[in-house]
Amino acid sequence: MNIKPLADRVLIEPAAAEEKTIGGIIIPDTAKEKPLKGQVLAVGNGTKDEEMVVKAGDTVLYGKYAGTELEFEGKKYLVMRQSDILAILG
Repeated sequence: MNIKPLADRVLIEPAAAEEKTIGGIIIPDTAKEKPLKGQVLAVGNGTKDEEMVVKAGDTVLYGKYAGTELEFEGKKYLVMRQSDILAILG
């Protein structure tokens, strides 16, 4: 991975959206609900005011509109502040 978050930011790989069907009709990708969990791939060093609690490998929950989406080498990622993460799944 060539992306290194700065300060209190975290790089997350979102979980794949679940395939849903309604009565045999497959819902297109554009209408799928975005996942609200993902795996932390990299973390910044933190700031003097905020120590980094999450670490690479953690599975986390985050808010629906949290983070900035980016695409790198054909994969989609999210970069967000640690404070946008709601919980670490255990």
